[in-house]
Amino acid sequence: MKLYSIDTGFFKLDGGAMFGVVPKSIWQRTNPADERNLCTWANRLLLIEDGKKLTLVDTALGDKQDEKFFGHYHLHGDATLDRSLAAHGFHRDDITDVILTHLHFDHVGGAVKREKDLLVPAFKNATFWSNQKQWDWAINPNPREKASFLRENIIPLQESGQLNFIKENEIYSPDISFRYAYGHTEAMMLPQINYKGYTILYMADLLPSVGHIPLPYVMAYDVRPLTTMTEKQDYWQEIVDKEYILFLEHDPVNTCCTLQHTEKGIRLKDTFTLNDL
Repeated sequence: MKLYSIDTGFFKLDGGAMFGVVPKSIWQRTNPADERNLCTWANRLLLIEDGKKLTLVDTALGDKQDEKFFGHYHLHGDATLDRSLAAHGFHRDDITDVILTHLHFDHVGGAVKREKDLLVPAFKNATFWSNQKQWDWAINPNPREKASFLRENIIPLQESGQLNFIKENEIYSPDISFRYAYGHTEAMMLPQINYKGYTILYMADLLPSVGHIPLPYVMAYDVRPLTTMTEKQDYWQEIVDKEYILFLEHDPVNTCCTLQHTEKGIRLKDTFTLNDL
């Protein structure tokens, strides 16, 4: 098995929304904001090559939305999904499977592309994986998440016949399984990967960045913030005890990290890239 970090560039979101009740005077130490209170975030994906499948985890925002939409998120940077795939010798048509941790637009937007007047899967040879709970949640969105679940990002996947649902206890492959979290949104999937003797946990939006490690640092986007804190507490203990490596989707600087016990609670231990493993 080989793992590749796939960088797709950066975008911006309001710092207060990303850190909830935590004061700006504290969170800006790790995630400085611009004059509009916007912080920079990565859209970093994971590509898994295991000999039988070439699996991409999440798809970033894509490029099919209009200028007004992207004007809210200030996409920047030279990296794109196609350039990053090509740097590792791959093309999007080589992708056999796409795991969608959840169906918010910054995770699933790139799964669908526009061809003239049609919206079609952006990975024509891939099976797309979600789960029934998250799907039902997304197609009947609550008012809080309605702006994050865009039908043009997900309905074309269903209509194409390329969308599959994995059951909660189902094993994806011998070295890849799914953990779940329910605080950010319903049934967010966290791929857990056995790799070179390590356990790597893809954090999606349970841990957007190393700046979110302390338990109260919970996004205002989370539909169940108290559940997120409980999940973090439980996961963090397991992560430290079993020495997991965390893959960070949105951290603008750090690709992977580990955690450790400190006098202040569980905090950052080390940061590194997949190439360091």
